[in-house]
Amino acid sequence: MPGFLAQQAATVLCGHGGRAAPVTAYRRVTCGGQPLVMLSTPYTIAGCPFPTASGGPCASGTWTAGSTRVRVMGGQPLVLQGGSGVCAPTGVPLTVTCSQVRVRGL
Repeated sequence: MPGFLAQQAATVLCGHGGRAAPVTAYRRVTCGGQPLVMLSTPYTIAGCPFPTASGGPCASGTWTAGSTRVRVMGGQPLVLQGGSGVCAPTGVPLTVTCSQVRVRGL
C-alpha cells in the first residue's frame, strides 16, 4: 500500500488523540530535512485522554505494516502515512495524520 514516508516531525496520534513521537529516527536518510522513521522504532504517547480505569491511557505504540519496497539499513522498512500501527495497552490504532507530501513509498 503506497503512502507518504513519515519523518520524525510527522504528526502521529493514538485513537484517542494523544500525540505520539518516535523514540529514535534513522538520521542517515532525510526528507525535508527531517530523519525518516523505521518500522521497528517504538513510539511514546503523551496526552492520551482515555481514562486509566478503562485500561488506558495509551503509553506506547508500534507499527505492524509499513513500506515493502523502500528499505534502509539492511532491509528495514519505513513508517508510511496509511500504515498500520497499534497502541499499548489499549490496542487502538496508531495513525500518521500529517506528514511530508513529496516522497511516497511502497
